[in-house]
Amino acid sequence: MSNYYDLLGVQKNVSYADLKSTYRKLAIKYHPDKNPGDRLSEERFKKINTAYQVLSSPAKRSRYDSTCLL
Repeated sequence: MSNYYDLLGVQKNVSYADLKSTYRKLAIKYHPDKNPGDRLSEERFKKINTAYQVLSSPAKRSRYDSTCLL
């Protein structure tokens, strides 16, 4: 499992607003519609979405932080 903070390129103490902004930029960059046929971009997009889903939820983020070796 890759580190979600590194995957999104943010610090562990990132604010929700900065997390959301960074996620949106990356989602646009790697979106399958912007990169048709590029399997690597599609996989990166999926990983970015998973990371954002975890880090954007206070409960999931707390659970992730307690189990992740940072």
